[in-house]
Amino acid sequence: MNKNHFERLEHMYLKANINTDMFDTTTAKITQGKAEIGLTIEEKYFHALNAIHGSVYFKLLDDAAFFAVNSLVEDAFILTTSFNINLIRPANKGKLTSKGEVKFQSKNMFVAESTIYNEDGKAIGFGTGNFVKSKVLLKDVPTY
Repeated sequence: MNKNHFERLEHMYLKANINTDMFDTTTAKITQGKAEIGLTIEEKYFHALNAIHGSVYFKLLDDAAFFAVNSLVEDAFILTTSFNINLIRPANKGKLTSKGEVKFQSKNMFVAESTIYNEDGKAIGFGTGNFVKSKVLLKDVPTY
């Protein structure tokens, strides 16, 4: 795979409006079949009990699995078709790291898993998703 492809995916991810406007402490590292998404916890991500909201877990898990898959596809944008998450423990401080890895691929479908770790290295959530290639070419995505 092309290292430039990984760097362009990282740029595309970090320049997405949701990351520049809402999740502005996000980091990304993409390699072949793997992706690592980081997030520094801030109070703006909290629910009423002062821990990160489940939607943040989902975003980190889906993003890591998604970009692990898209690292293997150099021509098209990937789509998530389903994603199951499991929340293990709450988090309310520090840096989170979500690590995704492709577990299966066929001509038309990919399966990837991801796990979020707190800064002590303890898993706080994990998930599995199914992904497919879209008809949108990466070359047509302005931030790619």
